[in-house]
Amino acid sequence: MDGADFFLRQDAPVIRELVIDDIPPGQMKRFLMHLVTDGMGLPVFLPILVAKGVEDGPVLGLTAAVHGNELNGIPVIQRLFREININELRGSIVGVPVVNIPSLLRKRRRFIDGTDLNHIMPGKPNGNVSQVYAYRVMNWIVKEFNYLIDLHTASFGRVNSYYIRADMKDPVTQKMALLQNAQIIVHNPPSDGTLRGAADALGIHAITLEVGHPNTFQKGVIRSGLTGIHNLLHYLKMTEGPMEETEKPPVICNNSYWLYTDTGGILTVQPSVAELVKKDAPIAILRNIFGDPIREYKAPEDGVVIGKSVSPINQTGGRILHLGIPE
Repeated sequence: MDGADFFLRQDAPVIRELVIDDIPPGQMKRFLMHLVTDGMGLPVFLPILVAKGVEDGPVLGLTAAVHGNELNGIPVIQRLFREININELRGSIVGVPVVNIPSLLRKRRRFIDGTDLNHIMPGKPNGNVSQVYAYRVMNWIVKEFNYLIDLHTASFGRVNSYYIRADMKDPVTQKMALLQNAQIIVHNPPSDGTLRGAADALGIHAITLEVGHPNTFQKGVIRSGLTGIHNLLHYLKMTEGPMEETEKPPVICNNSYWLYTDTGGILTVQPSVAELVKKDAPIAILRNIFGDPIREYKAPEDGVVIGKSVSPINQTGGRILHLGIPE
């Protein structure tokens, strides 16, 4: 038996649309969704995990790897499904461990046409290659959800704290965010084009969970992400158990923004992620190729470091750090 035959025989029937009502209660299912077809006329399959409880309840959706280089969310979803007791579950959990299959296989962030999938949601039914892909993700899968946690990481050359983007003025998404035990929460109303924003437009309560660094698995943040999802399941009465609270409350930010260099050179960013910085505190040094300091950058105001550049080679207009402004 070759690898393809083995995979397709692991109780993973091919489907064209996810319909939770068609799944019998008390079952754990795996599906391969034939989402699109590639340039050779071969199907591109999207793996989907579904746990449908024995009692009725809400549907919690978990998505990861909307960007093909953001991997930490994959084992979060895999481990959650290994830990769920289907006989004690109320409602359903849907896990999509990889949304952007073509980019994951190419080890790239963007879709095959160079588009950022998280900027074009909910897509178009008769659009270009990325728009159709986005439309089908939304309308064949995400529309089934009542709640959504979209798992991301930093991108190439950057690292992130463990943080949340959520509409903190909405009581439901505020509670979802607080249950994640994150280091930082950024108030960020859903914006057009994101998976979170498109879900919100459908009436789905959604948050974005930033789980660490790109192109790697990090045990610590994977474990933290898993704990936060269990907390939400307990809160929604989908599972029973105590909610774990962090010893240190999150830093809640009203807004955030990136700082950029005004010339090129070799960059060293000094603060660590999740570190509080004071106005006018040194945050980065830029050197020329001979090692001479040519710029020193300072914090424009008090804030917390949400993420930062770790790529030394930095052209004019390159990112320095992502500064959150606390309440």
